[in-house]
Amino acid sequence: MNNSPIGIFDSGIGGITIFNSIKKLLPNEDIIYFSDNLNSPYGNKPIETIKKISFNNTQWLLDNGCKLIVVACNTATTNSISDLRNKFNIPFVGIEPAIKPAAMKTKTGKIGVLATKGTLSSDLFNTTSIDYASNIEILEKNGDGLVELIENGIFEGIEIENLLHKHLDFMINKKIDHLVLGCTHYPFLIKVLSELLPSSIKIIDSGEAVAKQTKSLLINNKIENKSNQGKYSFYYNGDSASLNKVLNHKFEIKRI
Repeated sequence: MNNSPIGIFDSGIGGITIFNSIKKLLPNEDIIYFSDNLNSPYGNKPIETIKKISFNNTQWLLDNGCKLIVVACNTATTNSISDLRNKFNIPFVGIEPAIKPAAMKTKTGKIGVLATKGTLSSDLFNTTSIDYASNIEILEKNGDGLVELIENGIFEGIEIENLLHKHLDFMINKKIDHLVLGCTHYPFLIKVLSELLPSSIKIIDSGEAVAKQTKSLLINNKIENKSNQGKYSFYYNGDSASLNKVLNHKFEIKRI
């Protein structure tokens, strides 16, 4: 099982930001990445639909021999990770907005969270907010429209900037000092966010933390690959353009 691949799924290309962090930290591991862009975006779907999609994606990765599954989507994690762990006897790594580190580091007592509707309305998000940020002000915003633009390969330009102003200006005016990116697609916007936000606002995403948790689970379960040079396989079920773009056409991608 040590030589089996890690499986990663997301509603499109967002999880590539997680893939890059895992690839960097765990260069010996094979990885299968599944871009479920046929069902993108997840954020506005009913909870039961998100759960069904997550189950199907997990089963496909298991059918392809994966030893550990990374749910590289905040919406899928916050709405289905508990059910996945109950149903499948395999380690899972989820991803949720990094509220805890932002809450611990804030000086103004105000942090912003940009995420999808599905993440912000989930029980897990609300529980995390209560557990780690009950004494600070969390300014939440549904990043409506951003995933669709990113999936179309649009990472900058006036359309993105106008949308970000619409979503974030009120947070800036409220003097947040940390912005938590609660969707794996959003790190593709860090360049434009850095230009739009005041330098006093620190941007936080979860990529490095997810990679460290993946490594920890591999070690604890004694399934890490120590001798291999990682090989990477990419699959999609919708359109190939965005995946090819973020991978710079360096890898073969296959439709399922």
